[in-house]
Amino acid sequence: MVEYVDTLVVGAGQAGIAMSEHLSRNSISHIVLEKHRVAEAWRSRRWDSLVANGPAWHDRFPNMKFQTCGADAFPPKEQVADYLNAYAEMIEAPIRTGVEVISLTKNVGRPGFTVETSEGVIEAEAVVSATGAFQHPVFPDIVPESEGITQIHSASYRNPQDLPEGAVLVVGAGSSGGQIADELQRAGRKTFLCVGPHDRPPRAYRGRDYCWWLGVLGLWDIPAKEPGTEHVTISVSGAQGGQTVDFRRLAAEGMTLLGRADCYENGKLIIDNDLTENIAAGDANYLDMLDQADAYAERMGLDLPQEPEARTLPPDPECLTNPIHELDLRAEGITTIIWATGYRQDFSWIKVDAFDPTGAPMHQRGVSIEPGIYFLGLPWQSRRGSTFIWGVWHDAAYVADQIAIQKNYRDYCPAAAE
Repeated sequence: MVEYVDTLVVGAGQAGIAMSEHLSRNSISHIVLEKHRVAEAWRSRRWDSLVANGPAWHDRFPNMKFQTCGADAFPPKEQVADYLNAYAEMIEAPIRTGVEVISLTKNVGRPGFTVETSEGVIEAEAVVSATGAFQHPVFPDIVPESEGITQIHSASYRNPQDLPEGAVLVVGAGSSGGQIADELQRAGRKTFLCVGPHDRPPRAYRGRDYCWWLGVLGLWDIPAKEPGTEHVTISVSGAQGGQTVDFRRLAAEGMTLLGRADCYENGKLIIDNDLTENIAAGDANYLDMLDQADAYAERMGLDLPQEPEARTLPPDPECLTNPIHELDLRAEGITTIIWATGYRQDFSWIKVDAFDPTGAPMHQRGVSIEPGIYFLGLPWQSRRGSTFIWGVWHDAAYVADQIAIQKNYRDYCPAAAE
Protein backbone atom coordinates (compact mmCIF):
# COMPACT_ATOMS: atom_id res chain seq x y z
CA MET A 1 0.00 0.00 0.00
CA VAL A 2 1.33 3.43 -1.00
CA GLU A 3 0.94 6.47 1.26
CA TYR A 4 0.61 9.92 -0.29
CA VAL A 5 1.74 13.23 1.22
CA ASP A 6 2.38 16.67 -0.18
CA THR A 7 5.85 17.10 1.35
CA LEU A 8 8.15 14.56 2.96
CA VAL A 9 10.92 15.72 5.30
CA VAL A 10 13.79 13.31 5.95
CA GLY A 11 15.49 13.80 9.32
CA ALA A 12 14.17 15.01 12.69
CA GLY A 13 17.11 16.95 14.01
CA GLN A 14 17.13 20.72 14.27
CA ALA A 15 16.70 21.09 10.49
CA GLY A 16 13.72 18.74 10.20
CA ILE A 17 11.97 20.30 13.18
CA ALA A 18 12.44 23.81 11.82
CA MET A 19 11.21 22.65 8.42
CA SER A 20 8.07 21.18 9.96
CA GLU A 21 7.23 24.43 11.74
CA HIS A 22 7.42 26.49 8.58
CA LEU A 23 5.56 23.96 6.46
CA SER A 24 2.75 24.08 9.00
CA ARG A 25 2.84 27.88 8.84
CA ASN A 26 2.21 27.53 5.11
CA SER A 27 -0.57 24.96 5.69
CA ILE A 28 1.36 22.33 3.75
CA SER A 29 0.58 18.71 4.59
CA HIS A 30 3.77 16.86 5.51
CA ILE A 31 5.40 14.14 7.56
CA VAL A 32 8.91 13.96 9.03
CA LEU A 33 10.76 10.64 9.04
CA GLU A 34 13.60 9.89 11.45
CA LYS A 35 15.41 6.56 11.55
CA HIS A 36 16.39 6.96 15.21
CA ARG A 37 15.05 9.31 17.90
CA VAL A 38 14.42 13.03 17.60
CA ALA A 39 17.77 14.87 17.78
CA GLU A 40 19.57 11.52 18.00
CA ALA A 41 22.94 12.91 16.91
CA TRP A 42 23.10 15.12 19.99
CA ARG A 43 22.56 12.11 22.25
CA SER A 44 24.64 9.31 20.77
CA ARG A 45 27.13 10.82 18.32
CA ARG A 46 28.85 13.26 20.67
CA TRP A 47 31.19 12.86 23.64
CA ASP A 48 29.82 12.82 27.16
CA SER A 49 30.92 16.29 28.28
CA LEU A 50 29.96 18.16 25.10
CA VAL A 51 28.17 21.47 25.53
CA ALA A 52 26.78 23.82 22.91
CA ASN A 53 29.34 26.12 21.29
CA GLY A 54 27.01 29.08 21.65
CA PRO A 55 25.20 30.45 24.72
CA ALA A 56 21.59 29.48 25.37
CA TRP A 57 20.24 32.96 24.60
CA HIS A 58 21.64 32.65 21.08
CA ASP A 59 21.68 29.01 19.97
CA ARG A 60 17.94 28.33 20.02
CA PHE A 61 14.80 28.67 17.94
CA PRO A 62 13.17 32.12 18.17
CA ASN A 63 9.91 30.90 19.69
CA MET A 64 11.17 29.02 22.75
CA LYS A 65 13.90 29.66 25.32
CA PHE A 66 15.95 27.05 27.15
CA GLN A 67 14.21 26.30 30.44
CA THR A 68 17.00 24.22 31.97
CA CYS A 69 19.88 26.70 32.12
CA GLY A 70 20.63 30.39 32.27
CA ALA A 71 20.67 32.53 29.15
CA ASP A 72 24.46 32.90 29.18
CA ALA A 73 25.17 29.23 29.92
CA PHE A 74 26.32 26.67 27.36
CA PRO A 75 23.77 23.84 27.65
CA PRO A 76 25.04 20.24 27.77
CA LYS A 77 24.22 18.01 24.82
CA GLU A 78 21.36 16.19 26.58
CA GLN A 79 19.69 19.52 27.36
CA VAL A 80 20.02 20.52 23.71
CA ALA A 81 18.40 17.23 22.62
CA ASP A 82 15.63 17.65 25.19
CA TYR A 83 15.06 21.22 24.00
CA LEU A 84 14.68 20.09 20.38
CA ASN A 85 12.32 17.30 21.42
CA ALA A 86 10.21 19.74 23.48
CA TYR A 87 10.11 22.15 20.57
CA ALA A 88 8.91 19.40 18.22
CA GLU A 89 6.13 18.61 20.69
CA MET A 90 5.21 22.28 21.06
CA ILE A 91 4.70 22.74 17.31
CA GLU A 92 3.07 19.28 17.04
CA ALA A 93 5.48 18.21 14.34
CA PRO A 94 4.21 15.06 12.57
CA ILE A 95 7.35 13.04 13.23
CA ARG A 96 7.63 9.29 12.80
CA THR A 97 10.68 7.81 14.50
CA GLY A 98 12.32 4.47 13.76
CA VAL A 99 11.63 4.82 10.04
CA GLU A 100 14.61 4.70 7.68
CA VAL A 101 14.49 6.17 4.19
CA ILE A 102 16.13 3.75 1.77
CA SER A 103 15.81 5.42 -1.63
CA LEU A 104 14.09 8.17 -3.58
CA THR A 105 13.32 8.03 -7.28
CA LYS A 106 11.56 10.44 -9.60
CA ASN A 107 8.15 9.42 -10.89
CA VAL A 108 7.98 8.87 -14.64
CA GLY A 109 5.26 10.60 -16.62
CA ARG A 110 3.73 12.21 -13.54
CA PRO A 111 4.88 14.65 -10.87
CA GLY A 112 6.47 13.81 -7.57
CA PHE A 113 8.74 11.16 -6.15
CA THR A 114 8.52 7.62 -4.85
CA VAL A 115 10.30 7.07 -1.56
CA GLU A 116 11.04 3.60 -0.27
CA THR A 117 11.24 3.37 3.51
CA SER A 118 11.69 0.62 6.08
CA GLU A 119 7.91 0.77 6.67
CA GLY A 120 6.64 0.97 3.13
CA VAL A 121 6.39 3.28 0.14
CA ILE A 122 5.51 6.97 0.28
CA GLU A 123 4.81 9.22 -2.68
CA ALA A 124 5.42 12.94 -2.23
CA GLU A 125 5.16 16.00 -4.44
CA ALA A 126 8.21 17.50 -2.69
CA VAL A 127 11.01 16.05 -0.55
CA VAL A 128 13.28 17.92 1.84
CA SER A 129 16.56 16.31 2.85
CA ALA A 130 17.13 17.61 6.38
CA THR A 131 19.81 15.11 7.31
CA GLY A 132 22.32 17.75 8.33
CA ALA A 133 26.00 18.35 7.75
CA PHE A 134 27.49 15.59 9.93
CA GLN A 135 26.59 12.24 8.41
CA HIS A 136 29.64 10.02 7.86
CA PRO A 137 32.93 10.50 9.73
CA VAL A 138 36.02 11.14 7.63
CA PHE A 139 38.66 8.65 8.74
CA PRO A 140 42.06 9.22 7.01
CA ASP A 141 43.92 6.08 6.02
CA ILE A 142 47.35 7.08 7.33
CA VAL A 143 48.38 4.83 10.23
CA PRO A 144 48.08 1.10 9.38
CA GLU A 145 45.86 -1.05 11.59
CA SER A 146 48.78 -3.47 11.86
CA GLU A 147 50.51 -1.01 14.19
CA GLY A 148 48.08 -2.09 16.92
CA ILE A 149 47.08 1.43 17.90
CA THR A 150 43.45 2.12 18.74
CA GLN A 151 42.07 4.53 16.16
CA ILE A 152 38.63 6.16 16.45
CA HIS A 153 36.86 9.16 15.00
CA SER A 154 35.80 11.97 17.31
CA ALA A 155 32.19 10.84 16.69
CA SER A 156 32.99 7.64 18.61
CA TYR A 157 34.87 9.28 21.49
CA ARG A 158 32.94 9.41 24.78
CA ASN A 159 35.36 10.07 27.65
CA PRO A 160 39.00 9.52 28.71
CA GLN A 161 38.12 6.46 30.82
CA ASP A 162 36.96 4.51 27.76
CA LEU A 163 40.36 4.76 26.06
CA PRO A 164 43.28 2.36 26.58
CA GLU A 165 45.94 3.48 29.04
CA GLY A 166 48.68 5.57 27.45
CA ALA A 167 49.23 8.79 25.55
CA VAL A 168 46.73 10.05 22.98
CA LEU A 169 47.19 11.77 19.64
CA VAL A 170 44.30 13.98 18.51
CA VAL A 171 44.37 14.92 14.84
CA GLY A 172 42.44 18.09 14.07
CA ALA A 173 42.14 21.20 16.23
CA GLY A 174 38.71 22.52 15.34
CA SER A 175 36.02 22.79 17.98
CA SER A 176 35.81 19.03 18.51
CA GLY A 177 39.50 18.18 18.44
CA GLY A 178 40.52 21.09 20.63
CA GLN A 179 37.92 20.33 23.29
CA ILE A 180 38.68 16.61 23.32
CA ALA A 181 42.42 17.20 23.58
CA ASP A 182 41.88 19.65 26.45
CA GLU A 183 39.65 17.14 28.27
CA LEU A 184 42.22 14.37 27.86
CA GLN A 185 44.98 16.56 29.23
CA ARG A 186 42.84 17.60 32.21
CA ALA A 187 42.27 13.90 32.87
CA GLY A 188 46.03 13.39 33.18
CA ARG A 189 46.72 11.91 29.76
CA LYS A 190 49.85 12.82 27.83
CA THR A 191 48.30 14.48 24.79
CA PHE A 192 49.53 15.39 21.32
CA LEU A 193 47.45 17.64 19.05
CA CYS A 194 47.83 18.15 15.30
CA VAL A 195 46.86 21.74 14.52
CA GLY A 196 45.85 22.60 10.96
CA PRO A 197 44.64 25.92 9.49
CA HIS A 198 42.00 27.44 11.74
CA ASP A 199 40.18 30.56 12.85
CA ARG A 200 40.56 31.26 16.57
CA PRO A 201 38.03 33.86 17.72
CA PRO A 202 37.72 35.14 21.28
CA ARG A 203 35.05 33.34 23.28
CA ALA A 204 34.07 36.71 24.70
CA TYR A 205 35.48 40.23 24.52
CA ARG A 206 34.61 43.40 26.40
CA GLY A 207 31.71 41.73 28.16
CA ARG A 208 30.03 40.33 25.05
CA ASP A 209 30.07 36.77 23.69
CA TYR A 210 31.61 36.01 20.32
CA CYS A 211 28.14 35.16 18.96
CA TRP A 212 26.97 38.69 19.85
CA TRP A 213 29.94 40.28 18.10
CA LEU A 214 29.33 38.23 14.95
CA GLY A 215 25.73 39.39 15.00
CA VAL A 216 26.28 43.14 15.40
CA LEU A 217 29.16 43.06 12.90
CA GLY A 218 26.95 41.32 10.33
CA LEU A 219 29.34 38.38 10.09
CA TRP A 220 26.69 35.70 10.61
CA ASP A 221 25.13 36.78 7.32
CA ILE A 222 28.22 36.45 5.13
CA PRO A 223 26.90 34.42 2.16
CA ALA A 224 30.08 32.45 1.40
CA LYS A 225 33.61 31.92 2.62
CA GLU A 226 36.45 33.75 0.95
CA PRO A 227 38.21 31.67 -1.74
CA GLY A 228 40.86 29.45 -0.18
CA THR A 229 39.21 29.36 3.25
CA GLU A 230 36.46 26.84 2.51
CA HIS A 231 38.07 24.16 4.69
CA VAL A 232 39.37 26.33 7.52
CA THR A 233 37.90 25.18 10.82
CA ILE A 234 36.87 27.33 13.76
CA SER A 235 38.43 26.69 17.15
CA VAL A 236 35.82 27.89 19.62
CA SER A 237 34.43 26.25 22.74
CA GLY A 238 31.72 26.54 25.36
CA ALA A 239 33.48 24.06 27.65
CA GLN A 240 34.53 25.06 31.15
CA GLY A 241 31.91 27.78 31.12
CA GLY A 242 33.21 29.23 27.86
CA GLN A 243 36.89 30.04 27.37
CA THR A 244 38.89 31.32 24.43
CA VAL A 245 40.82 28.47 22.81
CA ASP A 246 44.51 29.14 23.47
CA PHE A 247 46.91 26.56 22.02
CA ARG A 248 49.91 28.17 23.72
CA ARG A 249 48.21 27.71 27.08
CA LEU A 250 47.50 24.07 26.31
CA ALA A 251 51.17 23.60 25.41
CA ALA A 252 52.32 25.37 28.58
CA GLU A 253 50.20 22.88 30.54
CA GLY A 254 51.96 19.94 28.90
CA MET A 255 50.31 19.33 25.53
CA THR A 256 52.56 18.79 22.51
CA LEU A 257 51.42 20.73 19.45
CA LEU A 258 52.15 19.38 15.98
CA GLY A 259 51.52 20.43 12.39
CA ARG A 260 49.18 18.48 10.14
CA ALA A 261 49.62 14.72 9.89
CA ASP A 262 51.01 13.90 6.45
CA CYS A 263 51.89 10.21 6.20
CA TYR A 264 53.28 7.24 8.10
CA GLU A 265 56.73 5.79 7.43
CA ASN A 266 58.78 3.21 9.32
CA GLY A 267 56.79 3.49 12.52
CA LYS A 268 56.80 7.27 12.52
CA LEU A 269 54.09 9.81 11.75
CA ILE A 270 55.46 12.41 9.34
CA ILE A 271 54.33 15.92 10.30
CA ASP A 272 53.96 18.85 7.92
CA ASN A 273 56.11 21.91 8.58
CA ASP A 274 53.10 24.18 8.97
CA LEU A 275 52.51 24.49 12.72
CA THR A 276 54.07 27.96 13.07
CA GLU A 277 52.12 29.20 10.05
CA ASN A 278 48.83 27.77 11.31
CA ILE A 279 49.23 29.24 14.80
CA ALA A 280 50.18 32.64 13.34
CA ALA A 281 47.12 32.66 11.08
CA GLY A 282 44.90 31.76 14.04
CA ASP A 283 46.44 34.61 16.04
CA ALA A 284 45.82 37.02 13.17
CA ASN A 285 42.19 35.98 13.02
CA TYR A 286 41.85 36.44 16.79
CA LEU A 287 43.41 39.92 16.76
CA ASP A 288 41.37 40.98 13.72
CA MET A 289 38.19 40.11 15.61
CA LEU A 290 39.32 42.31 18.49
CA ASP A 291 40.04 45.14 16.05
CA GLN A 292 36.58 44.88 14.49
CA ALA A 293 34.92 44.79 17.90
CA ASP A 294 36.85 47.85 19.11
CA ALA A 295 36.02 49.79 15.97
CA TYR A 296 32.32 48.93 16.28
CA ALA A 297 32.20 49.89 19.97
CA GLU A 298 33.83 53.24 19.22
CA ARG A 299 31.59 53.95 16.23
CA MET A 300 28.44 53.15 18.20
CA GLY A 301 29.58 54.86 21.38
CA LEU A 302 29.18 51.68 23.44
CA ASP A 303 30.26 51.91 27.06
CA LEU A 304 31.88 48.48 27.23
CA PRO A 305 34.77 47.63 29.59
CA GLN A 306 38.21 47.87 28.05
CA GLU A 307 40.19 44.63 27.85
CA PRO A 308 43.78 45.47 26.81
CA GLU A 309 45.16 42.23 28.29
CA ALA A 310 43.24 40.31 25.62
CA ARG A 311 45.91 41.33 23.11
CA THR A 312 48.77 39.87 25.12
CA LEU A 313 49.73 36.46 23.75
CA PRO A 314 51.62 33.94 25.92
CA PRO A 315 55.23 33.10 24.96
CA ASP A 316 55.76 30.44 22.32
CA PRO A 317 56.23 26.94 23.78
CA GLU A 318 59.12 24.69 22.84
CA CYS A 319 56.98 22.64 20.46
CA LEU A 320 56.26 25.82 18.49
CA THR A 321 59.80 27.25 18.39
CA ASN A 322 61.25 23.82 17.53
CA PRO A 323 58.44 21.97 15.72
CA ILE A 324 58.45 18.18 15.61
CA HIS A 325 58.53 16.72 12.09
CA GLU A 326 58.58 13.00 12.92
CA LEU A 327 56.59 11.43 15.74
CA ASP A 328 57.54 7.93 16.89
CA LEU A 329 54.20 6.72 18.23
CA ARG A 330 55.55 3.76 20.19
CA ALA A 331 58.43 5.69 21.70
CA GLU A 332 55.99 8.37 22.90
CA GLY A 333 53.69 5.74 24.40
CA ILE A 334 50.78 6.69 22.13
CA THR A 335 48.13 3.97 22.28
CA THR A 336 45.17 5.89 20.82
CA ILE A 337 44.62 8.20 17.85
CA ILE A 338 41.43 10.27 17.72
CA TRP A 339 40.70 11.59 14.24
CA ALA A 340 38.80 14.85 14.64
CA THR A 341 38.81 15.22 10.89
CA GLY A 342 35.24 16.11 10.09
CA TYR A 343 32.44 14.46 8.18
CA ARG A 344 31.25 13.88 4.65
CA GLN A 345 27.70 14.11 3.42
CA ASP A 346 25.94 11.17 1.80
CA PHE A 347 22.96 11.68 -0.47
CA SER A 348 23.31 8.38 -2.32
CA TRP A 349 19.71 7.53 -1.37
CA ILE A 350 18.48 10.38 -3.61
CA LYS A 351 18.44 8.85 -7.10
CA VAL A 352 18.07 12.05 -9.13
CA ASP A 353 20.51 14.19 -11.09
CA ALA A 354 20.93 16.95 -8.51
CA PHE A 355 24.60 16.66 -7.51
CA ASP A 356 27.98 17.75 -8.78
CA PRO A 357 30.81 15.25 -9.52
CA THR A 358 31.86 15.29 -5.85
CA GLY A 359 28.37 14.36 -4.68
CA ALA A 360 27.56 17.81 -3.29
CA PRO A 361 24.03 19.12 -3.89
CA MET A 362 23.61 21.70 -6.61
CA HIS A 363 21.19 24.21 -5.15
CA GLN A 364 20.34 27.85 -4.52
CA ARG A 365 19.64 28.45 -0.81
CA GLY A 366 18.43 24.88 -0.50
CA VAL A 367 16.34 24.79 -3.67
CA SER A 368 17.73 21.99 -5.82
CA ILE A 369 18.21 22.10 -9.57
CA GLU A 370 15.86 19.09 -9.56
CA PRO A 371 12.33 20.53 -9.18
CA GLY A 372 10.67 19.25 -6.02
CA ILE A 373 13.90 18.38 -4.19
CA TYR A 374 15.10 20.63 -1.36
CA PHE A 375 17.97 20.61 1.12
CA LEU A 376 18.24 22.00 4.63
CA GLY A 377 21.06 22.13 7.18
CA LEU A 378 23.90 22.36 4.67
CA PRO A 379 27.02 24.31 5.69
CA TRP A 380 26.82 27.82 4.28
CA GLN A 381 23.42 27.02 2.77
CA SER A 382 22.56 30.71 2.69
CA ARG A 383 25.00 32.26 5.16
CA ARG A 384 27.64 31.58 7.77
CA GLY A 385 25.00 30.77 10.42
CA SER A 386 23.17 28.12 8.38
CA THR A 387 24.26 25.11 10.46
CA PHE A 388 23.34 26.70 13.82
CA ILE A 389 19.93 26.07 15.40
CA TRP A 390 18.73 29.64 14.83
CA GLY A 391 20.32 29.78 11.37
CA VAL A 392 18.65 26.62 10.09
CA TRP A 393 15.30 27.98 11.36
CA HIS A 394 15.60 30.99 9.06
CA ASP A 395 16.77 28.85 6.14
CA ALA A 396 13.75 26.59 6.70
CA ALA A 397 11.45 29.60 6.41
CA TYR A 398 12.84 30.35 2.96
CA VAL A 399 12.66 26.74 1.75
CA ALA A 400 9.09 26.35 3.02
CA ASP A 401 8.07 29.52 1.21
CA GLN A 402 9.54 28.15 -2.03
CA ILE A 403 7.64 24.88 -1.57
CA ALA A 404 4.43 26.87 -1.00
CA ILE A 405 5.02 28.96 -4.12
CA GLN A 406 5.47 25.85 -6.25
CA LYS A 407 2.40 24.23 -4.67
CA ASN A 408 0.31 27.28 -5.60
CA TYR A 409 1.45 27.02 -9.21
CA ARG A 410 0.83 23.27 -9.20
CA ASP A 411 -2.69 23.69 -7.81
CA TYR A 412 -3.65 26.46 -10.21
CA CYS A 413 -6.61 25.69 -12.43
CA PRO A 414 -7.80 28.21 -15.06
CA ALA A 415 -11.35 29.45 -14.64
CA ALA A 416 -13.86 27.72 -16.90
CA ALA A 417 -14.51 29.59 -20.13
CA GLU A 418 -17.77 31.55 -20.05
